[in-house]
Amino acid sequence: MKIKVLIVDDSALIRSVMTEIINSQPDMTVVGAAPDPLVAREMIKQTNPDVLTLDVEMPKMDGLDFLEKLMRLRPMPVVMVSSLTERGSEITMRALELGAVDFVTKPKISIQAGMREYAELIADKIRAASRARVRARTLPQAGAPGAAPLPQLRNPLMSSEKLIIIGASTGGTEAIREFLMQMPSDCPGILITQHMPEGFTRSFAKRLDSLCKIAVVESQGNERVLPGHAYIAPGHSHLTLTRSGANYMTKIDQGEPVNRHRPSVDVLFRSAAQSAGKNAVGVILTGMGKDGAAGMLEMKNAGAYNFAQDEASCVVFGMPREAIAVGGTHEVGALHDLPGMVLGYLAKHGSRALRV
Repeated sequence: MKIKVLIVDDSALIRSVMTEIINSQPDMTVVGAAPDPLVAREMIKQTNPDVLTLDVEMPKMDGLDFLEKLMRLRPMPVVMVSSLTERGSEITMRALELGAVDFVTKPKISIQAGMREYAELIADKIRAASRARVRARTLPQAGAPGAAPLPQLRNPLMSSEKLIIIGASTGGTEAIREFLMQMPSDCPGILITQHMPEGFTRSFAKRLDSLCKIAVVESQGNERVLPGHAYIAPGHSHLTLTRSGANYMTKIDQGEPVNRHRPSVDVLFRSAAQSAGKNAVGVILTGMGKDGAAGMLEMKNAGAYNFAQDEASCVVFGMPREAIAVGGTHEVGALHDLPGMVLGYLAKHGSRALRV
């Protein structure tokens, strides 16, 4: 059975190019192309698609309004098609909060040529979306009533010695949000690689910074890694961890993509293995593919303690599955349990932090 895709975009050119890309794949087919959400609503009833691609900015009904109604009334996998603008990135972040599985960007230059270059990426994201677990999304409040109390970090020296290293891809923006919102203001420094294009990581970091107790920034490189701070790899560069004397430092570079990604989770994890060793705690979250598995195993071999998100709570279980399969993880848990599991490990083992 081919994956049935419905395209919703007000641009006839984009609809045409997307149709050509999707229909050229052996395992998917376009069942309809709608110029606006009102037409799309009827087409959904008629065609029962497996995946919807949705432009974020459209006439007649805002893409976000349509997405919110869709996820409430007929939840289904949605891949947003976003413009490379600050407004486009902010809208896309909101769309992911509302339940969109992933997004692709419209290319900057020649739309037709650019979209064809993106054909493999678009097809991969549609495949991942077709397998994704779609669920209602809510924005939890930190410390909400009924939430299990998180372990306290009692050793003030520990948070400057230990580090939390996170990797994620498809579904990861919301998983990272949920994880970071439970981090206390004195938690160890956190480095994060989330597969995301240039321009979107800044909006992502700003959004997280407004929601979390900790400070969240897009890494600029050459920053001292501080407790209570999270540093997100910029969409154009790999993020790595280095040491300068007693301090951990961030470094960014535009080396070749690894596992087809820049930033790559493997690059971050390998640098943590080399620079932090047993002071690192690795966390691999929802994502498509295998980026991070080899690096997480290197972290484990260097003495790090690693956690993976479980299949039931992942949007796509690719990256955690691969890390588990190669033996790179110590514990597996549901997303809502992982912050407590990580803090529990740190509270128990922090006093034995060692300089490397």
